[in-house]
Order: sequence, then C-alpha cells, then structure tokens
Amino acid sequence: MRKKLFILLIALMSLSLIGIIFVQGYYINSTVKNKEDQFWFKVKNVLSNTIITVQDREYKEVVDNLNKLISENGKPDSKVYAELSIIKHDDEKNVVTIFDTSVLEDNYKVPALIDIGLDSTSNLNVSKLTAKKKTTTQVLNDLKLDGNEPTIKRLESTKQQVLSISELVLNKSFKEVYEEQAKNEPIHKRVSKNELKNLIDEGLKREGIELPYEFSIYSKDLATKVQTEDFLFLGNKSKGYPIFSETNPENYTLFVSFPTRNKYIISSVLGVTLLSFLFTGIIIVGFSSSIYQLIKQRQISQIKTDFINNMTHEFKTPIATINLALDAIKNPKIIKKELEVKRYLKMIKEENKRMHAQVENVLRISKLEKNQLNISKDRVEINDLILDAVTHIELIVEDRKGYINLHLNAKNPWILANESHFTNVIINILDNAIKYSDNEPKIDVYTENVGNNIIIKIADQGNGMSKSVQKKVFEKFYREHTGNVHNVKGHGLGLAYVKQIVNDHNGHVSVESEKGIGSTFIIKLPLIS
Repeated sequence: MRKKLFILLIALMSLSLIGIIFVQGYYINSTVKNKEDQFWFKVKNVLSNTIITVQDREYKEVVDNLNKLISENGKPDSKVYAELSIIKHDDEKNVVTIFDTSVLEDNYKVPALIDIGLDSTSNLNVSKLTAKKKTTTQVLNDLKLDGNEPTIKRLESTKQQVLSISELVLNKSFKEVYEEQAKNEPIHKRVSKNELKNLIDEGLKREGIELPYEFSIYSKDLATKVQTEDFLFLGNKSKGYPIFSETNPENYTLFVSFPTRNKYIISSVLGVTLLSFLFTGIIIVGFSSSIYQLIKQRQISQIKTDFINNMTHEFKTPIATINLALDAIKNPKIIKKELEVKRYLKMIKEENKRMHAQVENVLRISKLEKNQLNISKDRVEINDLILDAVTHIELIVEDRKGYINLHLNAKNPWILANESHFTNVIINILDNAIKYSDNEPKIDVYTENVGNNIIIKIADQGNGMSKSVQKKVFEKFYREHTGNVHNVKGHGLGLAYVKQIVNDHNGHVSVESEKGIGSTFIIKLPLIS
C-alpha cells in the first residue's frame, strides 16, 4: 500500500470516528436537555395547580364567610325585582317559544369579610341575586275541516337558580373589594407551609417525581416565614412562580429547589448513555486495532523487503575477515611462518562457524521467545570470553585503522553462562560498534565488580543514537531509519538476540548514547562464588 493512500485511509477513518463521537455527544446532550425541560415542565404544572388550589381555597373561604354573614343578618335591607321576556316564533315549525327571566336582588349590610385589623363596625353593601327562568313552548295546529277552533298545546318548564359563589356581587364589585383587603393580609396568614407541602407532594407523586425538595415564598428578594428549614436558593436548580398574582403588591414568588435534580436527570438517561459509550468504545477499539494492524502489516512488509535485501550483507563481516586472512596467508612473508598461518586458518574456521550461526540467527530468536532453546550453563571466566570475542573482529578493526582497548579490571570474573552464546553477545555488540562508526572504529571494553555483580561496558566513539532509538534498539527487526541510505546492513536481530541471551542469564542490558558522540552498552550479570 502506497504511503499517501495509507495516510488518506487513516485520515478518513479518524474523521469518521470523530464524527461518530461528536454525534453521540450531541445526542446525549440533547437527551439530557430534553429530560431537564420535561422535568421543569412537570414541576411547573405541579406548582401551577398548587397555586390555583391555594387561591381558590382562600376565595372560597371568603365567600363561605359571606354567605354565613348574609344568613345571620336575616331579611334584606331592600329588594330590587327585574323581569325580561323574549318571544321567538319559528314559522317553519309553527312553534312559538317564550323565555321569561326574572332577577331578584336582595341588599344587605354585613361586616368586613377579611380581618385586617380595622374597626369591627366597618360594613360592606352586599347584593345577593336570585334568578328565575321559565321557558314556554306553544305548538299551533292546523285548522280542522269541521270548523273547530285551532287547538294549542302549551309546554312549560320553570327553573329557579341561585347564582353560584363565583357570581356573587358585592356592591357590584365583590372581587375588587376582596382583592383590596387581601393585599394587606400577611402571606403566612393566607397560606401555611404544611398546606403547600401536602399539595406539592401530591402533585409530584402524580407526575412520577420522587425527589427531595425544598420550597420558600419570597417577597421580592426577601424570604418570608413560609419556607422549609433547609431551603437554599440554588440558581438554575431553583424555579419560581408567582402566587396570589391578583392580590400581590409584594411580588410574592413561590420557589422550589431540587438539590439532587442532576442525579435524577442523569439517571433517567444513564441506560442509553452507557449503551452509547459501550458501542462507541467498541468502535474505538475496532478502529484502533485496525489501524494497529495496518501499521503492523506495513512494517512487516517493509521489514520483509529490508530483510531480503540485507540478509546477504550479514555475512559481510565474517567474509571480510576470511578474505583478509587469506590475503595475509598469501603474503610470502607470512606463509613461511607456520604459527601465523595456523592463526589465520583458525580465524577462517571460526568465521565460517559464525556464518553458519548467522543463518540460524532467526530461528534462534524464535526459539528463545518460545522458551524452546536449551541453553546449558557452566562456570566461565568472563574476561576470557571477551578476549575470545575480540579475536573474531580484530582484523576488521585493524583494517579500518581503528583499535579495541581492553580494561578488564574485574577481580572476580566468574559467572554462570553458556560460553558459545555469551561469546556471540559480545561479538554482536562489537560488530554493532564497528558498523555504526563512519570513521575508524574506536572501542573500549571494561569489566569491573560492583557488589555481587560484574559490569561489562563496551564503549565506542561512533555515530551514537537518539533517545527514541535507544528505547527501541533491542526490539526484534528494529533498525534506525536512515531513509533510502543502506550504508549499514543488517536485519535488526543482533541486539534482540543480545537482550534475550542476557535475560536468560538473569542479567540486564542497557545502552547510553548521544548522537554524534558514541554509545556505551552496559551488561550487568550476577557473580557466582
């Protein structure tokens, strides 16, 4: 997959995921807002019904007191009688309908209806209306052939009605008098805390709201005596509605607050929200997994290409050593020296073994990861292993005009290790130092005892590496990216092999490096007594 197409695919998938998350967030926010609006709509209905009930109760009490006063005062002071008749004739049906209406007005003088502390002799002019209604229907029959007079059928209905409480008239404006007197009455005498609580409880129960609440009646910005003990004004968690609006010079407002309203609203949408988070999480996991697999497959594809291109170059070091040894043997001065010839022949044999080991390097790493590689360990002297490893690469170092200085200062160099594998560890690190030195390789090897451990340091003055590379340098197949420049060959298994072997020996390996200055590989191993 080409890089641009790969980036475009990731960008489109990312935008899709962001869009899904945004839509889910918008939906959840809208749902919460709708639930909140529904909640306050129900509360508004409850408070509206409560306020109407309280106002109707007060008005009914006043009118009941009025009726009681009227009945106690006996005969009216004066009467007024009025009568009205309406005649309606329907020619099509040959019917005449007569509507007779009469109104009797009894006038009384009674004491004030609402006790506001005035003189008890204060009287009000009261008019009580009684209405009588009578409807008469006359049906006119056609004239008969025998000459008789037309017959008339009369149907009568009479209805007497005392006007309802709400239609009582006090001095032709009872409600105005009531409102004027009610304005001077303190709020706590017009409505009680218990009455409000009972009405609000019943209303909230009908609406299915079972939440703790507090309420208070405010006069403008001041609380009155009509309130619950724990009421606190909670901003948007409190709602206010006018009470006694027609008799309300003090701007009385009934406030109600729900301290746990947010929990109630959130709990009402919790199920949908959790499902939304669950499905969104599944999408995120699937998306992340897909992206990871795409990146991994792309890396594997790149590694495969690099591996094929670079595998043969892993033989470069042993082949170069063999060539140098053969060239040395061809030298007439060397060929006559038996000891030197044997030394070079031994070197060729060892490098041939190394080439064979490189072929099996991939399988060795795989077996190590699966714990299928049996490594036998013996008591060995680490300084001797280092000397043996140096002999494998010293010709290459000398050919590049470099050097390897040994500082084997460990007084107790004995460890439990596999001689062959641990020699390869040292060789791989030395070989890495040679590869990543653009100029002549300059390498120093140190050993020292620290407590019950031995420390091996292999320091070079090569190219060094960045912090990000140091974190990944021991990963299998990882090689520092150098663009299209392949001046350093390899397939990224050498240091991964080093880490696996050191870990198998209960040791620890790390690297300290600075770009352009060099690197130091540090191996820490336990000593044996």
